[in-house]
Amino acid sequence: MSTFPTHHRSHDYDLLIKEWKALAKHGGLKMKPFIRQGENVLHVITSPELKHDERETLYISTGVHGDESAPPWALLKWATENLKLLHTHRFLILPCVNPHGLMHNTRVDHRGVDINRTFHDLSDPLIAAWHKLVAGRTFTLALNLHEDYDAQGIYAYELNGEGQTVSREILEDCAHVLPLDGRAKIDGRKSDRGLIQPRRIPRDLPGMPEAIVLYQMGAMVTITFESPSEFSLEDRIAVQKKFIESSLHHVAKL
Repeated sequence: MSTFPTHHRSHDYDLLIKEWKALAKHGGLKMKPFIRQGENVLHVITSPELKHDERETLYISTGVHGDESAPPWALLKWATENLKLLHTHRFLILPCVNPHGLMHNTRVDHRGVDINRTFHDLSDPLIAAWHKLVAGRTFTLALNLHEDYDAQGIYAYELNGEGQTVSREILEDCAHVLPLDGRAKIDGRKSDRGLIQPRRIPRDLPGMPEAIVLYQMGAMVTITFESPSEFSLEDRIAVQKKFIESSLHHVAKL
């Protein structure tokens, strides 16, 4: 199994899903389709769950924006190396939420919609299907993997229901792979050495992102991680994988 695609195959959705299916079969994970979007089928991967499983859930998603190709492969690489963890804890993984965007190297889906501004909209078939996936679960940690064309380094948005900060140590771990984005403002938000942590939900958003909706639904901590998409693919995959590892270590104590 190859989890480091060459650059020209990093947008190959069929290859990505083929690798995930092979991993799920080999590792005893549950993988199933949950909706068709245009010509593509979206899949969800979960840990093997016991009857009446009441373990809290760890959520990881990626591929919401198709022009951000490193995170889907980083997530696959992390999963390949952590099958035991995927069995001993309860995970819900979305390996690519926007197949059309990935295949066409574009932010939007086949309808021209930026999915990450629609997670509040239950009239959208994709979002309605997503809500069914997450309904009834208690999320201790939700990780949303992204990239930013304008980024000068790595950075993260954190929402934390306990009013604490967990992303500083995570960012410091990731800075061993790629540098922090040192700008004082990123996307109009105050940033402290790559950390953006609003104390309240911004009111000037054009629509609701995945992380905010998860937080509003009761996720204890949501972290959106951004790597600079103009850096090398190999380094971006490596830093995204480090982010997953460090987040699970510092927040979930895994």
